[in-house]
Amino acid sequence: MLLSRMAKHDPDLSLIFQALSDPTRRKMLARIGLGAVPVSELARPTGLALPTVMRHLSVLEDAALIRTEKTGRTRLCHARPETLAATADWMAEQRLIWEARSDRLEAYVANLIKDA
Repeated sequence: MLLSRMAKHDPDLSLIFQALSDPTRRKMLARIGLGAVPVSELARPTGLALPTVMRHLSVLEDAALIRTEKTGRTRLCHARPETLAATADWMAEQRLIWEARSDRLEAYVANLIKDA
């Protein structure tokens, strides 16, 4: 039953959560969220080699969290906030489900205590 429900969810959520699982990518995404930023500026504070930074950006781009564009010799990274909004919507749905379950459990326990 659980597997059939999971199959109905947008498969992009897996890519998004995988991309967000890495702290370096989360820091990069936070910086990109402030405005378009060149790759070289993203790489500087990480201390990582440029190819490694590019791999991190590729993961973010594959998850549709960012988009990149080349302007002259500079590659700029832009946030795609609509992707995070879709993820937040999914999380809100899950929260409602779990809160309802918790409420039912609380009512059940209250009845057990009352009847004891």
